[in-house]
Amino acid sequence: MFKRRSRRSRKQRWLGWWVMWRIPVLLILVMLAWWFIYRPIAAEMADWNETQYRFDTCGERGRGFACVSDGDTVTLGYGGSARRIRLTGFDAPEIEGKCPAESAAAIRAQAALRDWLNRGAFEWDGGSDPPRDRYGRELRSVRRTASDGSSETLAEYMIDADLAEGPGPWEFQDWCD
Repeated sequence: MFKRRSRRSRKQRWLGWWVMWRIPVLLILVMLAWWFIYRPIAAEMADWNETQYRFDTCGERGRGFACVSDGDTVTLGYGGSARRIRLTGFDAPEIEGKCPAESAAAIRAQAALRDWLNRGAFEWDGGSDPPRDRYGRELRSVRRTASDGSSETLAEYMIDADLAEGPGPWEFQDWCD
């Protein structure tokens, strides 16, 4: 009728909890250590290649070898052998957007991307065999390192200028407002 109170001491109860939960807790601690310590170091050690092209806007008559397709994609080359590169860390509005406001924002983002890339040499990661998205585009992060050693990522620039949204779901931006 009445539930008997356990005669286990507080220490024994805590020890029982620890035996049951120690592996999940330790796994979480290892994952957090990897996320905050190893991942940033690995990103800095990634295979960054310095690049400098003169970028035009894709679709313009007489464009050069390199062009900006939209606010987050560039193309190197012509025709079927062209390399399409999706720049990561941000998401720009689409030129053929849902509304005229999104299309206008996309054209501003495209121009800003072209201007940023044409400011001088920059680096992108991925080496000679970068990962690809489902459309076959190369995926690359882009940064520019100043003479004082500081670096600016393209993603930070585009997001800070309100020309793109960040990669997280909490950074969603409705371009049609």
